[in-house]
Amino acid sequence: MPVLDREEYIEQAYFFHAFRERLVDGLPSQEILSSVELELLSTTKLPMAVSFLKIEMRDVGLMAPAMHRISHYFTKFQAHVITQAELDMSRFAMDQALLVLEREARYKSENPSLPGLFVFQFEAIARNRLGYTQGLAAMAADPLYTEDWVDYILTLRARLGDVDFADLIFVRSEYFVTERRRTNPDFAPKFPTLFGEREGKIARANRGRDPLYLFSALQRQLGYPEVPRPRRADELESRVRLLELKIQQLENRLKLAEGGAQHDLDLAQVLVKPEDTAGVPTGWGRKQES
Repeated sequence: MPVLDREEYIEQAYFFHAFRERLVDGLPSQEILSSVELELLSTTKLPMAVSFLKIEMRDVGLMAPAMHRISHYFTKFQAHVITQAELDMSRFAMDQALLVLEREARYKSENPSLPGLFVFQFEAIARNRLGYTQGLAAMAADPLYTEDWVDYILTLRARLGDVDFADLIFVRSEYFVTERRRTNPDFAPKFPTLFGEREGKIARANRGRDPLYLFSALQRQLGYPEVPRPRRADELESRVRLLELKIQQLENRLKLAEGGAQHDLDLAQVLVKPEDTAGVPTGWGRKQES
């Protein structure tokens, strides 16, 4: 997949932003795609990609399969994020997925650094639990990464969990090389250096700590893009969902009642007749003498 022009990423950021806002407003996906397609810059390839998404969604009702089919335009990471949001049992909301892709596209349109892009994509996978094996493979397929970055990302799949994530950044930074050469001037790193000196210092300061602290420090100190936090459902939203569930249950009961009425259910057929019993009990209805 070739690297896209800057104007493509600008239009992608607008597309994901508009899609998310209108989806939250309750508009159908097909209607959103039809309207946004007309708004996009016609000199880019995105309108054709959106048109393909719209056609494919009519058949399968999902957007991720179409994104995988046009992998020459949408990256595997973008398709992976949408795939995770469209899973039946997923807790990763579609509006959250679109916001992640919006910020990624906006960052790519602003002359991004590869360390910054890597940290953003990795944090998006970690924070939203999108799966490290498939997620890292999708990251490695991004055309912006060099061969050294691809090798590094694929290596992480085997080392995550065994080595502290901060160390994985620290040992591939310029700061690590500088520290080693203070005691050994002839020190030569075994692997290519991918992170700068400032990234290395921040990673060393966060060794043994929650990786989320490392991500936050990189965002504050180096201006890395911020990954959106998963939205927590408040008490009011929980009550609304409970009411929706109750309404759905009532609708199901009404459907059952209507179905019984259509079949002319006769309650007399199930009532017990007096002549079918053993008779009236002795003393029934008599006033007892005191």
